Amino acid sequence: MFSFKLSTTLLLAATCSILRGVVSTERATTCHNGFNVQRLSCDTGVIQVHSALYGRKDNETCSEGIPPNQLADTTCSQAGTTDVLKTRCDGKRECELNLNDVSTSDPCPGISKYLETIYSCFPAIHFETCEGSLANLRCDPGLELFVYGADYGRRDKTTCTYRRPASQVENVLCSAPSSKVAESCNGKNSCTISATNSVFGDPCGGTYKYLEVAYICQYA
Repeated sequence: MFSFKLSTTLLLAATCSILRGVVSTERATTCHNGFNVQRLSCDTGVIQVHSALYGRKDNETCSEGIPPNQLADTTCSQAGTTDVLKTRCDGKRECELNLNDVSTSDPCPGISKYLETIYSCFPAIHFETCEGSLANLRCDPGLELFVYGADYGRRDKTTCTYRRPASQVENVLCSAPSSKVAESCNGKNSCTISATNSVFGDPCGGTYKYLEVAYICQYA
């Protein structure tokens, strides 16, 4: 998961310097029945979560088949949900979360809840570097790096799999968000960092991992 947070000023700067246009806002709503998964995705760019609510703010959303008494509390909201979504999803092209992982507490017992996330697809350079290789981040002259976030682990069975045994790519729930790339590279014109356990730790022993990075080049 990507853990680096963007300030409003930097978001505006990134938008002006890269896109010179409008970034669309998306909304994802998933009812919580104990099994559902919310999926955020971007065809272009990377995810930037603006807000997330786990609870209930009206009596219409996810109300089909639900008794009225379980829809009564419309001021129900779990604290910290936005931070959870930003940590898990910011800077990625795709992000899936089981609602059981999001619901760290029950903000309103007896009330039927849902997860509503508002996010944008932000323009960014996005790439993966296989474990044991060097990740090279570069900008044109006069521009400097700003890292949205980085994640060291494995989220699919197709990235960095060449000549790897199946046992090393089976675990696709391996994720270790890291601010180390941002700390090392932000403000520089170019930067190289090693995609290794010695730098990022080993979030899943026996799994062949990769470093996923999303960044922009902005004026210094």
